[in-house]
Amino acid sequence: MFNVQYSILKAQYVPSNENLKARAEFQDKKFGIFLHWGVYAMMGQGEWVMNNRNINYEEYAKILGGFYPSQYNAEEWVKAFKEAGVNYITITSRHHDGFSMFYSKASEGYNVVEATPYGKDVIKELADACAKYGITLNFYYSHLDWHRLDYPLGNTGRQLGRPTDRQNWQSYYKFMNDQLTELLTQYGKIGAIWFDGVWDHDGDAQPFDWQLEEQYALIHRLQPSCLVGNNHHKNLVPGEDIQIFERDLPGQNTAGYSGKMEVSTSVPLESCQTMSDSWGFNITDTHYKSAKELIQMLVHAAGLNANLLLNIGPQADGKLPAEALKRLKEIGEWTSQYGETIYGTRSGLVTPRDWGVTTQKGNKLYVHILKLADKGLFLPITDHKLSDGRLFKDGTPVKIVKSKAGYLLELSEVPTDIDTVVELTVD
Repeated sequence: MFNVQYSILKAQYVPSNENLKARAEFQDKKFGIFLHWGVYAMMGQGEWVMNNRNINYEEYAKILGGFYPSQYNAEEWVKAFKEAGVNYITITSRHHDGFSMFYSKASEGYNVVEATPYGKDVIKELADACAKYGITLNFYYSHLDWHRLDYPLGNTGRQLGRPTDRQNWQSYYKFMNDQLTELLTQYGKIGAIWFDGVWDHDGDAQPFDWQLEEQYALIHRLQPSCLVGNNHHKNLVPGEDIQIFERDLPGQNTAGYSGKMEVSTSVPLESCQTMSDSWGFNITDTHYKSAKELIQMLVHAAGLNANLLLNIGPQADGKLPAEALKRLKEIGEWTSQYGETIYGTRSGLVTPRDWGVTTQKGNKLYVHILKLADKGLFLPITDHKLSDGRLFKDGTPVKIVKSKAGYLLELSEVPTDIDTVVELTVD
């Protein structure tokens, strides 16, 4: 029986000291890059192409023989991310097509080392580059699988020609845990495991038991500081260390994925967003968000006490799209000047407003003005004293006028920068 629901938790999850320290460090990082890269990039139609085009699972496997990312240079990737101000990377170790982008004994014959002419472990190359440049490496891992026959069929992947009499939850669960063990023992210290796909069984008549808590316990046992996040679009499950918001900032539901989620105050928050419209490489998708939009997205996330995980879909040849590199360069120009106002901060004394957000580090309050039509900005702060107002970019003094209702910042002109940051001292 693979579809039995828990009624009693076996043990309450208590994060270790290493885990709590890792949570705080994760919150300090603020900016990460998401990489959706797999053999699906060869088709240039995104990571869901196998399901969307109803490609037979045996036919899909034939593309593996042509996967040879001759332009892949993990060090160049990581250097570009580092220069953009990125502090961590989350890469798809295995997406819904079931193909492993790392050497996996558990997935014999269906991994990048054994099944492609490239024959090298792309994850190992990336892990080495991350270690060299001080970037934390996280792994995306799919709970659902359109290739394996023992995966219990869910809402997706039903038109791929797979036999329906080979489903075996215990076999599949063991496979996943064997792979997670490989990921956490082959590549050094890993920052987080980022799960996706449990929503594949949301439509089941009887709630499906993914045995998440035992799986999370395995991860924490192998690497106590490794954080666990799950993009299940629901409230936290015991054992999770990060709350994920897909295509939305915490508290928003414009994309329709976060309607069943309450924003947690006990774990770090992360918003994952696309740089264009797609996750995996899509050759027809040229709808890249502007640098201004991406930078303000990063600032908004920080003001909501969240990280931004910004996605790029690398090409099949191993190159990052030119437009993505251009955006990274522009973001890097901003972070090199203003990174101090978001890295290591927490949400500030003033909650997000139409004009922008605030962040805070120690006794420094950073007022991020993103959209303001006036030269004056009122801050409704009455229980703290503010002093020493100045523009962060050049130290120009900003006059502060105190009243019973708060403080008025008097600017010399209407703000026009992507982000006009006023630094204040809080007493």
